[in-house]
Amino acid sequence: MTMLEKPAFPPGADAEQYARSLDEEDHLRSFRDKFIIPSKENIKTKKLEKPDISDEPSIYFCGNSLGLQPRATAKYVQAQLDAWSTVGVHGHFRDLEGSPLTQWQLLAEHTAKLSAPIVGAQETEVAVMGSLTTNLHLLMASFYLPTASKHKILLDWKAFPSDHYAIESQIRGHGFDPKEAMILIGPDEGEYEISTEKILSIIDEHATTTALFLMPGLQYYTGQRFDMQKITAYAQSKGLLVGWDLAHAAGNVPLDLHDWNVDFAAWCTYKYMNAGPGAIAGLYIHERHGTVDYSEGSDKPIFRHRLTGWYGGDKVGRFNMDNKFKPSPGASGYQVSNPSALDLSALCASLSVFNETSMLEIEKKTIRLTGYLEHLLLSGTEAATRAFRIITPSDPGSRGTQLSILLKPGRLDTLSEMLDEAGIVADKRKPDVIRIAPVPLYNTYTEVWKFVQIFKAALAKCENEIGNMSNGVAKITVK
Repeated sequence: MTMLEKPAFPPGADAEQYARSLDEEDHLRSFRDKFIIPSKENIKTKKLEKPDISDEPSIYFCGNSLGLQPRATAKYVQAQLDAWSTVGVHGHFRDLEGSPLTQWQLLAEHTAKLSAPIVGAQETEVAVMGSLTTNLHLLMASFYLPTASKHKILLDWKAFPSDHYAIESQIRGHGFDPKEAMILIGPDEGEYEISTEKILSIIDEHATTTALFLMPGLQYYTGQRFDMQKITAYAQSKGLLVGWDLAHAAGNVPLDLHDWNVDFAAWCTYKYMNAGPGAIAGLYIHERHGTVDYSEGSDKPIFRHRLTGWYGGDKVGRFNMDNKFKPSPGASGYQVSNPSALDLSALCASLSVFNETSMLEIEKKTIRLTGYLEHLLLSGTEAATRAFRIITPSDPGSRGTQLSILLKPGRLDTLSEMLDEAGIVADKRKPDVIRIAPVPLYNTYTEVWKFVQIFKAALAKCENEIGNMSNGVAKITVK
């Protein structure tokens, strides 16, 4: 993993004026206008409203759960609806003048092309289809081919439940016991960061009995970013196939899946890629796994096993309906069914925004924006006296935009109430973790500054409440 320089902040950086000066210098500042920022009143409403019922914007730090809506989304989705309502079935094969979208039969291929730079892949190595968990199942059907002697899967100790369930069910489906075959890789006792060395040592320990390594590129709970390049190369040298769940990495940090020689990967697009709730997902297959060999005849293609469907068939013969499956080369050969044009339209809208910059430019702001958040949180206090601990690695190369903050017990509810009242949206993970994700494309340094003021005020309120309770107990004890 490339070492990234941690930003330094001068005396006076704790002032709001300094935060505003950073916003004025921000090279991505124009991108905020490309998104709809909910107002404070919108965030609190319980009625369906237009996104402008008040002028004061909320502070939205929840892009790690659901990204904000690009302004382009309405235009792209409406274009799809207009095509459907005017030309009907012809929309599958007809490009319409004035539309930002291509014909439906080519739309998945188009979004794959736009997605490829975000994950560092060749265009033919990406397919846009299904959902993250469905794609993980489809990929494991192709890459998890266990034997009696090699059937374990190495996974994250805090794998997102969906990943955990998918892996567990795949193991059971092959007749093995998940209690024996699922090897969870976790940190040392009392810690949250998992060192690369620890991961490599677990690979060494189980290499001869393991069929698959499947980890998150960026851990959803702690925000740790793993050294995918080094881990991939090492696991493969030990005979393991390597897959990555990039739900929290795609659109967040630069990736180079092809150059890292990753076997496969999957991601959702509703977090940092802003395609909408439950949006269509993506997957990556290295080119060596997507080849189709016709050396034994045009009717006897040789290709990597996968669960097949008609939409993975070669486009030339897709509508022949002869039930002779000839997979498209590359990742598109893993497609199983006709993708939703509505979903693809929303993703195209977001990708049009990404297409105006690059992941390296986004990372530049991520490092400074998240670094500023960390600086403000830690400023003015000593570690021993803090009522919280940042469990995300401090090294910019080992994280993305998210900081996970572990609170001392009994403080989450008070903090949540004060954040809600201030119109600040953040993700809470009970009992004591809050995940803050300032997204470079639409969040500002001033928003980070405002959040920290509320955060510290909430902790001060908690200390007063706890102090009053202690005094009350003491008086009762004396009496």
